[in-house]
Amino acid sequence: MNPLLLTDGYKVDHRRQYPQNTSLVYSNWTPRKSRIEGIDEVVFFGLQYFIKKYVIEEFENNFFNRPKEEVTKEYTRRINNYLGENAVGIAHIEALHDLGYVPISIKALPEGVSVPIRVPMFTLYNTKEEFFWLTNYFETILSTTIWMPCNSATIAKQYRQILDKYAEETSSATDFVDWQGHDFSMRGMAGLEAAMISGAGHLLSFTGTDTIPCIDFLEKYYNADSDKELIGGSVAATEHSVMCMGTTEGEYETFRRLILEVYPKGVVSIVSDTWDLWQVLTDYLPQIKEEIAAREGKVVIRPDSGDPVDIICGNPKGKSEAEIKGVIELLWDTFGGTTNDKGYKELIPQIGAIYGDSITLERATQICERLKAKGFASTNVVLGIGSYTYQYNTRDTFGFAMKATYGEVEGEGREIFKDPITDDGTKKSAKGLMQVKLANGKYILTDQVSWEEEADSEFKEVFRDGKLLIDDSLAEIRKRVRS
Repeated sequence: MNPLLLTDGYKVDHRRQYPQNTSLVYSNWTPRKSRIEGIDEVVFFGLQYFIKKYVIEEFENNFFNRPKEEVTKEYTRRINNYLGENAVGIAHIEALHDLGYVPISIKALPEGVSVPIRVPMFTLYNTKEEFFWLTNYFETILSTTIWMPCNSATIAKQYRQILDKYAEETSSATDFVDWQGHDFSMRGMAGLEAAMISGAGHLLSFTGTDTIPCIDFLEKYYNADSDKELIGGSVAATEHSVMCMGTTEGEYETFRRLILEVYPKGVVSIVSDTWDLWQVLTDYLPQIKEEIAAREGKVVIRPDSGDPVDIICGNPKGKSEAEIKGVIELLWDTFGGTTNDKGYKELIPQIGAIYGDSITLERATQICERLKAKGFASTNVVLGIGSYTYQYNTRDTFGFAMKATYGEVEGEGREIFKDPITDDGTKKSAKGLMQVKLANGKYILTDQVSWEEEADSEFKEVFRDGKLLIDDSLAEIRKRVRS
């Protein structure tokens, strides 16, 4: 599609609505409000993808490299059919095509850093006076592309902080946290792009994922290389169709065949609640205990139903001894393990568990806390993080918005802002040019600054006039997220 049609319909005629002789529009992208308790900083991620994909690739392939007559005819047809005969015109579209590049400057904080609420992550403005209309023309496609990777990277970091905390307190295998949060969200996301940009945000804090396309995404847009680094990985795993096909009468044989014949070594994750999870744990696994304990690799038991906290940690109100004990204690009863220097039990390396459904930040905390209370290390279990976590959010989760705060008309600067009398303060914008500085490890915004002060900022120019100026790698961004 012509990238100039990737916008809200009301924007196409804003060029004529600005005051005559407008020559510059300066805007910013800012998280304005947190709707998740306890989160007051948002991880910045996704701008480099947006620039490469939409500002460079889409404009080159679907605008500049196509005949001008073809592009303008297409644009005219769409706008006339959409708005009716009107005076939007195409001279400005033709002028952009003649120019041959996108005349925009984007200045940004480094991707991967945590940015306080109400502090801008980046700014953008036109570099040629006649294209003042282009700055906010990008608002829609920019917004729809960038809010989700920021959201998911921020939420993944919250999981990481929880799992790091309990691993430090209870486990000898703190490095295992890299794998302890596993992305299972792809099937529940709003299309492939959402799955990739969200899954990439997850991989800033973890290495476990079942979203294969996000690995290609990070190689293409963030200079990752799976031949030289671990971008993301997973293990062999069953699903319910596999287990059901073995029939209820043959379930024990299915477990035995998978563990001893199909996967005699390596990690294998097996869905274990197709029928009776407690029978699997107290009957099937004890029968092949010695073979499992002798394997080179881990068998991972995967329950997938019920309350995850009670299933993993035990339900004090359970109807049976197995329910009261829960998965981890039952595995300990059968396989045992060691008590680490911190005083907590760790299962033998050949057995473990994963719970991949209905995990939330609250439940992750509860699971770790209850395992700790029972004397078990938190790293005895892997937690699957799904689309409820990553899809059940919106642009308003952190109040993201792109707003203009400065412009120039007749050669003179105008500090502009919005402050609705009917608003609770969320939509009150900053004013004028922006400067962001680091103070005591936190980014601080000062608005209404001069161009000289604006240049003396943590913002660095990442794009100008069709060219990407900073091209970060996944490794660099991960370091920032985890620092």
